Amino acid sequence: MDPIKMHDFDVREFSELINSCKGDVYMVTPDGDRLNLRSKLCQILGFTALISGGQIAEAQFECSDPEDEARLFRFNLFGEK
Repeated sequence: MDPIKMHDFDVREFSELINSCKGDVYMVTPDGDRLNLRSKLCQILGFTALISGGQIAEAQFECSDPEDEARLFRFNLFGEK
């Protein structure tokens, strides 16, 4: 599956969306690391790395479930869970 590029999103709403996903959701770092966001520790590490000067930098995400990928895509476009 192709990575989904996202930027300028609400971290709290995105975290709730991740928690409701059926499969694994990975954040792909610029270094190529893949953090499984189903883990709270990885969420903290990933979101900390994303926040730069109070703003969310662009991030890439991959999903193991096609339905989750569609949900992330809709969230990116419309900001809805």
